[in-house]
Amino acid sequence: MTYDLTIGDRTFSSWSLRGWLMLVCFGLPHRTRMAGLYSGTLAADLADLAPARTVPVLRTPDGAVLTDTIAMAETLAERHPDAGLWPRDPHARALARSMVAEMHAGFGALRSACPMMLAHAWDGFVAPDAVQADLSRLTALWALARARHGADGPWLFGTYSLADVFYAPVAARIATYGLPVDAAAQDYVAHTLAETSFRQWRALGLTRHYDPMPYAVPLPQRPWPGPAPLTATPVDHGTPENATCPYSGLPGTHLLQLDGRTFGFCNATCRDKTVADPAAWPAFMALL
Repeated sequence: MTYDLTIGDRTFSSWSLRGWLMLVCFGLPHRTRMAGLYSGTLAADLADLAPARTVPVLRTPDGAVLTDTIAMAETLAERHPDAGLWPRDPHARALARSMVAEMHAGFGALRSACPMMLAHAWDGFVAPDAVQADLSRLTALWALARARHGADGPWLFGTYSLADVFYAPVAARIATYGLPVDAAAQDYVAHTLAETSFRQWRALGLTRHYDPMPYAVPLPQRPWPGPAPLTATPVDHGTPENATCPYSGLPGTHLLQLDGRTFGFCNATCRDKTVADPAAWPAFMALL
C-alpha cells in the first residue's frame, strides 16, 4: 500500500511541496523520486507516468496516475477517510475546500512576482499593488478560518489539514520576500516554517546547489527567517560516536561535527540534510 511520488527540485517547486506534505504529514506510506526541472530531463523522467507533464505526480498502489495536487488531495482523502486530511466538521470542511480551491487557482500576482525559493530570504523587496491585493485576500481567508474553526490548535482549522498543505508554499513566499502581513498572519507563517516536515523538505533542498540560482533577484540576501539551525559542519576525518546511520542503519561513511562531537551517515545526502538543519531530524537528535 505504498504511493510513488515524483517531485521537482525542493528549493523551488511549490506544487511538489504540496504533494509531499499531504503524504508525509498524514502518515501515508510512499516512495519519492526526483524529476529534473532544471536539468532538462523532465520529459524523460515523466515518460512512464502518462499523461503527466508537470510535477508532482502521484501513482497509487494500484497504478492510477494523478497529475494535479487537487486530484491528489481528493483521492487521498477518499482512500484514507480516517487520516484527517480534511476537517471533520462539515462547515469547516466546506470552507477548507473553498480555500484550497482558491489557492490552487488564484493568487496569480503573488505567484508571479514571488516564486518560491527556500535557500535564503531577500532584503528590501517591495510588493507591487497587485501582490498587496493578493496578500489582503490571503490574510482575510486565514483570519476567517482561524476565527470560525481554529480554536483547537495553531493551524488554519485548529488541527493540521489539507488547507495548511496548500498554503505552506505561500507562507514560505511571505518569509522569503519579507511580505507585509499582519501579526496573526506572521504567527501562522512562523508556525509553518517551524513545522518539522517543512524543515525537513527545506533541509533536503539545501543538499543541492545551483549555479546560477533560479529565481535570483538583484537584492541583498538575508538569513532564512525560520528557526535558526544548530551549527554543524561536514568533515572528512574523524571517529563517529555512532556505528550506523541514524536514518538507514547502514555503516556511517560520511561525517559531520557538532559541538565537538562527530557523527557518521551512510551517504552524503543523509549527512548534508542533517548539516542543513540538525534539529529537523528526530532520529539524529536522539543521537545528539
